Amino acid sequence: MEKYIQAETLIKDSLAQLDIEISSKQVEQLFMFYDMLIEKNKVMNLTGITEIRDVVLKHFVDSVSIVKVIDKSKFQEGISIIDVGTGAGFPGIPLKIIFPNINIVLLDSLNKRLVFINEVIEKLSLNGITTIHGRSEDIARKKEYRDEFDLCVSRAVANLSTLCELCLPFVKVNGHFISYKAGNPTQEIEEATFAIEKLGGKRESVVSFFLPDSDINRVFVNIKKCKSTSKAYPRKAGTPAKEPLVRNNK
Repeated sequence: MEKYIQAETLIKDSLAQLDIEISSKQVEQLFMFYDMLIEKNKVMNLTGITEIRDVVLKHFVDSVSIVKVIDKSKFQEGISIIDVGTGAGFPGIPLKIIFPNINIVLLDSLNKRLVFINEVIEKLSLNGITTIHGRSEDIARKKEYRDEFDLCVSRAVANLSTLCELCLPFVKVNGHFISYKAGNPTQEIEEATFAIEKLGGKRESVVSFFLPDSDINRVFVNIKKCKSTSKAYPRKAGTPAKEPLVRNNK
């Protein structure tokens, strides 16, 4: 169909601007994912973005634009990643398709979303990718996941201070947590300084840019983990969102 031909051109051209080459098989996998996403979206709320051009730019290209912050060679080498609050599988599924060598865990608190993601994983014959159902506050306390990942990513819509508490415990010392943000999050980033330091991190960079072939602004907040997070964190489920770590709180 014509829409797929145009979408394939858009995918290839947009990723080329990120210095990423994509094979015909990978394009096919992305389209299969798109078709499954749109079909499942008819019966459950996975995304408000459904037009193929929008999905390509706002989900697929956006997910892998993290190469603006982390050199793509790291992904090609096969680093370990956890995607916290993956939702419909973003950025985890596109990252796995484009960089098949990575080992990635997709975490979400809503099991029916993970049922869908597992269907995608099976349909696309993806390996080195698993899902976990649970709250990150609980999963981050499990020995097999704490301090275990080279990289934690999250596109979840939440306050950065909250996200740091939910995400940094998963990251190895000298690993990174990358938060996907939009608009102008300058104040939010400044307010998260206390939480970042309290949780053993250091803000390494903030990268702002427009997605290829669009006027969509994206901001990556790159936080390096410099020391282990105190065992006091994350606090019990719900607390990080209700009481984000700020300087006048505990």
